[in-house]
Amino acid sequence: MEFSEDFRSGFVTLIGRPNAGKSTLINAIMGKKVAITSDTAQTTRHRFRAVVTRDDYQLVLVDTPGLHKPHDVLGEELNESAIQALDGIDAVAFLLDASKPAGRGDEWVVRQISAVKAKKILVITKTDLVDAETIAKQREAAQALAEWDAVLEVSSVTGDGVDTFMETAANLLPPGPQWFPSDMETDQPTEVLIAEFIREKILRSFHDEVPHAIGVVVEEMEYDKRKNLERIYALIYVERDSQKGIIIGKGGRALKAIGSEARADLEQMLGSRVFLDLRVKVRKNWRRDLNQIRRFGYGEGM
Repeated sequence: MEFSEDFRSGFVTLIGRPNAGKSTLINAIMGKKVAITSDTAQTTRHRFRAVVTRDDYQLVLVDTPGLHKPHDVLGEELNESAIQALDGIDAVAFLLDASKPAGRGDEWVVRQISAVKAKKILVITKTDLVDAETIAKQREAAQALAEWDAVLEVSSVTGDGVDTFMETAANLLPPGPQWFPSDMETDQPTEVLIAEFIREKILRSFHDEVPHAIGVVVEEMEYDKRKNLERIYALIYVERDSQKGIIIGKGGRALKAIGSEARADLEQMLGSRVFLDLRVKVRKNWRRDLNQIRRFGYGEGM
């Protein structure tokens, strides 16, 4: 594969604790939603790549599940996925939430990346939520944990620092080829993106009741060219009958609301009208079943 010495390319893994802002930063960089977000830990269950191509560089961003103390097989699998995303990369960006004091969990994450030979970027996120003094304290605490090739501050909400992050990351990449087509934005299959958008709406509606027990699978898709209509049939899995009742709601109203909210995202993503058929099934203790976890495509399942 030929390339110019003036063109830089490579893989940059975003890593950090849950809710550090990894997926939100990727969406800000892409200028559109490619990764789901919520305030719930373990929102990101897929390790996937978002691709940014410019005239002089191609930046492949690897989003990862937040590293945390696992409580089940799903948690262990998500941690393994995040750690494996450090293999063979050119740079790693450690995201630290400016609004939460750096703690032992952050120290543990930094230890995971300390042995990585890749360039290391410290990114203080959510700077719009705190004052300059708090940001400075976070920066000082994080700089004491490791040596960094670059230290940045970003707010994915306001956009401050997002372009600087891209330019900094690109400058740390080696000369290399364009790994992916210029028009490629993510390596995620359409069915996975659809399932994730559906799961996001559930997390945002029921983040206190059933967040981690939810798994979504797209069973079938049919496109009607004449009507410009995509028919999507998806299954929402829960672990208990009581959770099924919560998701469906009285008279099916909760499930209908989930479908309506998800359809708006899906129509924008697909560029067509969408008919969305959602059904809810119980699969007891699926988070303890590695085969089922990987059937959903979570962790190392993809």
